[in-house]
Amino acid sequence: MVARIMIGKSIRGILHYNEQKVAEGSATLIMASGFAYDIDKLDFAHKLRRFEHLICLKPSVSTNALHISLNFHSSEKLDDTKMQQIAAAYMERIRFGDQPFLVYRHHDVSHQHFHIATVNIKKDGNSIDLHNIGRIKSEQARKFIEKEFGLIRAESKTYHPEPAIKAIDPERIQYGHLPTKRAIASVVTTVMNSYKFTSLAEFNAVLKQFNVVADRGSEESEMFRKKGLLYSVLDRQGHKVGVPIKASSFYSKPILKRLERKFEQNVEKRKPYRADLKNRIDQAISKYEHITKQTLITELQKRGISLIFRQNEEGFIYGATFIDHRCKTVFNGSSLGKAYSAKALKEKLAENDKITTYLAKPKRINSYLKPLSEEKRLQYTEKINLSDLTVSTTTTDKILKDLLDPEYTGYAPSITSKKKKRRIKRKKP
Repeated sequence: MVARIMIGKSIRGILHYNEQKVAEGSATLIMASGFAYDIDKLDFAHKLRRFEHLICLKPSVSTNALHISLNFHSSEKLDDTKMQQIAAAYMERIRFGDQPFLVYRHHDVSHQHFHIATVNIKKDGNSIDLHNIGRIKSEQARKFIEKEFGLIRAESKTYHPEPAIKAIDPERIQYGHLPTKRAIASVVTTVMNSYKFTSLAEFNAVLKQFNVVADRGSEESEMFRKKGLLYSVLDRQGHKVGVPIKASSFYSKPILKRLERKFEQNVEKRKPYRADLKNRIDQAISKYEHITKQTLITELQKRGISLIFRQNEEGFIYGATFIDHRCKTVFNGSSLGKAYSAKALKEKLAENDKITTYLAKPKRINSYLKPLSEEKRLQYTEKINLSDLTVSTTTTDKILKDLLDPEYTGYAPSITSKKKKRRIKRKKP
């Protein structure tokens, strides 16, 4: 199980996102804890009013909304009852058990998962500390639930992370079976809030995984000068289809000005995940002496990483971008290091795959002297004379002949032990 927590300032936005999924038929409200009404009688106004009542008790706390998603392995099939039990146990473990919260089961991706919406202001007006809630409380809760409910552990080798966003089907858009704006909004909002990117190019690298692109227009255009942004759906060949939509018209407001603030924040936010990403890339590459482009992409996908090569119209590769779907980070190859740049990767690519063969290293006599310093090792080596450690053939033959001779009497002398005199105790007169 993988738990993700997003902390924000708008419970209305979180509710709007999940309720929109319900309206589309891609989500279901399965639990409403701390609400006076039954689920089927709760409308948007009731849900929002319940949360806003608590928020008003402490208006000085602006960051007060939590959007949590619990994601399960694609092989795990859980019914609503089991999900309700897991949600209740998780909220109790992170000390939100007494808070009102809503649980939405989503059906928009291949693996099962649900979302939780809540606030951190308690009924007494105090707030629940959110510092390190993901790294400390959530991690402890996740491990407990995996063991308690027999779920596949996130650290296990059998767990393969998958993108939590479903790519838009361009054919459904093209033939009017799916509203364009609603489909784009779902992808853009989730990517903007989940992934850590530091440029529009990196943002687009993620969006294109789900058949969406953000366009500023040409540098000479009025839209570019005014920092406008249009979102479009892409077809299988990467061409725009349908009517492009202005960023300002979306509820989540994914405008360029807001994205640029995220670019600056994400520079620091993604740093802790850099080493782990490099380690997984190294694991994929080290398996091969020579590797083809497609095999490299496939090996990285097994580890939850998408590799996008940037190339010109002539097919020349000039850049590489790594998207880590496990940690929700985006890095250009050069920002990870020279070994991960497009130039270095091209040097590793070949027409055929060749798996690396590992040969066991022979043990050396002086391996026992490894703990010693180089100077000490040389001193000991100089003192050892190999002639002292060898036995000549003639000497060996003589010893064997003597031992096999029936008249040989050179047995080891017997050892006699002295018997102790027995002391007799005499009675005193």
